[in-house]
Amino acid sequence: MSNAPDLEILGLISTQYASETHAAQSGLIDKTYLAAHAKAHEYAGFDRVLIGYNSAAPDGFQVAAYAAQQTEKLKFLLAHRPGFTSPTLAARQLATLDHLSDGRLAVHVITGGSDEEQQRDGDFLTKEQRYARTDDYITVLKKAWTSEGPFDHDGSHYRVIGAPAAVRPLQQPHVPVFFGGASDEAVEIAGRQADVYALFGETLDQVREIVGRVRASAAKHGRTIQFSLSLRPILGRTEEAAWARAEHILEEAKALKAGGQGRPTRYATARGGQRLLEAAAGGAVRDKRLWTEIAALTGAQGNSTSLVGTPEQVVDSLLDYYDLGITKFLFRGFDPLEDTIDYGRELLPQLRAAVAERGAPKILAAE
Repeated sequence: MSNAPDLEILGLISTQYASETHAAQSGLIDKTYLAAHAKAHEYAGFDRVLIGYNSAAPDGFQVAAYAAQQTEKLKFLLAHRPGFTSPTLAARQLATLDHLSDGRLAVHVITGGSDEEQQRDGDFLTKEQRYARTDDYITVLKKAWTSEGPFDHDGSHYRVIGAPAAVRPLQQPHVPVFFGGASDEAVEIAGRQADVYALFGETLDQVREIVGRVRASAAKHGRTIQFSLSLRPILGRTEEAAWARAEHILEEAKALKAGGQGRPTRYATARGGQRLLEAAAGGAVRDKRLWTEIAALTGAQGNSTSLVGTPEQVVDSLLDYYDLGITKFLFRGFDPLEDTIDYGRELLPQLRAAVAERGAPKILAAE
């Protein structure tokens, strides 16, 4: 069956094989693995892959350019933090990459929720100041991508005069903008600027609440917005096998931490991570099969909740999110390469078929 409108399935690629359950066995940049990971996502039928960002990560622009050379149809979502590159320069970089990848690029604008993380790159603005800068930054990006000629801008953080809008994206009107963050400031900026609002794998009640807030924010600006949800599916041929694998993953993660090879637990300071911890505080399993124990173990520093079950059961739970307006799903596994291929066998085809049969999300069909 063909995809239902707007359904998009994303993955995540990285430059080395590592996870909460696997210590890195190679250097930080392993070209062979990066190519294999990107090709595995294309082979498995993913539409797009995220290239993450942190203060110790390899440069995402170059990672995306290399991965684009290794693939033909796979699209990319490049995480990018405002504040370290001029927005006019970033606009040219992103537009250039959009052309060189044949229009396969989107940008995920990350304001940064951790003061400690930001300060590693020399950024000492407060969280509120960072959000104001992000808003101004995206405004300049869009002007650079869409203006018919040179433009001026005099905003809260950026001022340019006669900036040429010469390097425009292949995609029109501009490269798609993803955005995340659950604070009031983030929700307001998302409603005004984002094409897609991205959130972690929260409970259904949490997702219902944040989707409502973001949609209300977008409506104030006469806009509509799409939503993406990130999860770590754990599959088994039977439900019992899936839960046994989840327990094994938890034990492996604990052992890696105890051996000093896992990331130390630092409890999330960003509101999105705090919401995952709130979900975890409500129990190890929420709703039908949302598993929270890895989020609790790691301090919810990122995408760390799972749906556990057979492919059919996981799809059933995904449809509950779909009915709340989630039309984009990001999946990554604890066995990064193997799970990518495994998802392509049953999970992705079954989800596409189920969404095609279901039609528009209930939250949208009811309007």
